[in-house]
Amino acid sequence: MTNTDSAAKAQSPHKDHGNESLGFQSGQIIQEFYYDDDADENLRQIIEKAIASELVDEDYGDVSDGAIIWWRAEDGEVDDLADLLVDASGNLDNGGLIWVFVPKAGSKNSVDTQFVEEATQTAGLRVMSSSHVSPDWLGIRLLARASER
Repeated sequence: MTNTDSAAKAQSPHKDHGNESLGFQSGQIIQEFYYDDDADENLRQIIEKAIASELVDEDYGDVSDGAIIWWRAEDGEVDDLADLLVDASGNLDNGGLIWVFVPKAGSKNSVDTQFVEEATQTAGLRVMSSSHVSPDWLGIRLLARASER
């Protein structure tokens, strides 16, 4: 890697998580939304290994520690994603971590990160980072805003 490549990588807002757990930890319950046959099975396995259990589906009826959402352009408008983010964050115990996975730019059903940022703001959440989480998916990491009391 050249110095120019190193500098560009250091300045990039994207982090390449590769085989990392994306911030999830053993024992956590992670709820998955909008899973379909195009979801990255390797990424799902990495998360399941990190939490030492299977992901729970969107019909899970109890509190969870985090959520992952597979979102594609065909899944709806900004308001649809905002509604889903409100639902997902409402299930979280103590404002856990949410990842929105979108197909990378140029892919079928790709979603612009500004789309996700607008939905995130509408839902009262905050974008923390974006990462190349797999060859075909970009992950956008979200956190709940601190409550004002």
